[in-house]
Amino acid sequence: MSESLVKVEPVALLPTQAGCAVFLGDGKKSIVFYIEPGIGASINAVLSGAVPPRPLTHDLFCQTLEAFGAEVKRMLIVQVEGDVFYARLFLEAQNEIMERKIVELDARPSDCIALAVRSRAPMYVLKEVWDQLDDMSEVLEKMRKEGDSW
Repeated sequence: MSESLVKVEPVALLPTQAGCAVFLGDGKKSIVFYIEPGIGASINAVLSGAVPPRPLTHDLFCQTLEAFGAEVKRMLIVQVEGDVFYARLFLEAQNEIMERKIVELDARPSDCIALAVRSRAPMYVLKEVWDQLDDMSEVLEKMRKEGDSW
């Protein structure tokens, strides 16, 4: 992949008073942003291997994509303004009525992560965005020591 991208993975999802803190890391640095608790639970369910008795919203979306011959290829965090993160979801579709097509959608990072973990799709942050964000590894370790991790 391009040198302009940093490949990341979910490092931790921790409950907070306002929702859920998502830590993404590349093995050297971790960043954090905050999401709704329901989406945090949806991501955590997949990461922990839990299978819900009925499909959750993100499961339904993935099943719909599959039914139309599409799949999640990757997610990319492209911008940060204050505390708001912006992401793009990349889909690839090919079926009996259309040739291969790549679709790029504007989406919340939380939804992108929920779909990417279900599809085992890679997650990236633009390097220029990654470089401007503070390393939150120490904050993560402090929260883990306080017993707030999953």
